[in-house]
Amino acid sequence: MIEEEQKRQQDLERLRQLRPIDDDFMRCLFKDNIPLAELVLRIITGKPDLVITDCQTQKDMKRLAGARSICLDAYGADSSGKKYDMEVQRADKGADPHRARYHSSVIDIENLDAGQDFDQLPDTYTIFIIEKDFYGLGKPIYRVERMNLDTGKPFEDGEHILYVNGEYRGNSDIGKLMHDFNCTDADDMNFELMAERTRYLKENPKGVSEMCKVIEDMRTQERRETMTEIALRMLRAGRYALEEIVNISGLSLDEVKNLQTGHNV
Repeated sequence: MIEEEQKRQQDLERLRQLRPIDDDFMRCLFKDNIPLAELVLRIITGKPDLVITDCQTQKDMKRLAGARSICLDAYGADSSGKKYDMEVQRADKGADPHRARYHSSVIDIENLDAGQDFDQLPDTYTIFIIEKDFYGLGKPIYRVERMNLDTGKPFEDGEHILYVNGEYRGNSDIGKLMHDFNCTDADDMNFELMAERTRYLKENPKGVSEMCKVIEDMRTQERRETMTEIALRMLRAGRYALEEIVNISGLSLDEVKNLQTGHNV
């Protein structure tokens, strides 16, 4: 009982430190919360009349057999059919341009069925909210779109990639929003919709219970990542039998064999 109470107190302390820019907390913020998603997307896209009709969190996408799947932090659509993928990234490596390209391409595949004409492909917005200023120029948002280099005109293929600077604090809605994304305390937030949901998840018993389950999942995932790293190191060392790696890492034999094959160890 004492150990369980200690773990609960640790979880509550971890919950107090979570911010909207932490992906697990962000997903809970936007879960079943179209008004909040609409507010954030209106500010980021600069479209004050944007109407969001659907928003899903942790949406798995994999249309092609054998292709790498992705799990979107928040995926939504507006009243005109445009699609939005909103991701939060704590580290620069998670915002690699190739990742943005892949996210955008997977959304394309998800939204065009056999028999449909290519011009029916909806406009897509892949949005990375990054804790640091990824491009280092102090701008609130960096917009990436294809250009025809010989004509100097936009390609106009409907693909939009946006990098949002999580460090930006200008006296504007985007500056205030990025302040809120980095807050641990609802009372310090500018936007009431963000503050209200944060209070629910951190102070309401039902919200706290929901978040404690998320934190337990986070702990399990962290433990699994540690075990996987141990197994990989042992495989690379080349002097351990598979059974030894299983016993030490806690992974199953099939999981170790898959690591061995997947990483060409």
